[in-house]
Amino acid sequence: MFISPAYAQAAGGDTQSTMLGLLPLVLMFVVLYFVMIRPQMKRQKEHKAMVEALAKGDEVITAGGLLGKVSKIGEAYIGVELTDGVEVQMQRSAVVQVLPKGSLKAV
Repeated sequence: MFISPAYAQAAGGDTQSTMLGLLPLVLMFVVLYFVMIRPQMKRQKEHKAMVEALAKGDEVITAGGLLGKVSKIGEAYIGVELTDGVEVQMQRSAVVQVLPKGSLKAV
């Protein structure tokens, strides 16, 4: 006899308490966006701009750890001269960093 009225009261629900229950979940997604997603998108945009700005003669470091000078530039691939006469072809996106001019001479 007492159980039926209790279920009836709970079934109506309070919209304010429901919204307060969802608030921590929404806050977690907001924090996740600002801590993880946004910085990653910024890094991707910077990398894309760096790869598009590659020019012949730039000294670069590749994802595999190779240091060399850009000798050929194609739409999707570049030629990187590692030492005298040793040239490798690789994807443009494999370039991790562009070094200041003259960095390879010091090594």
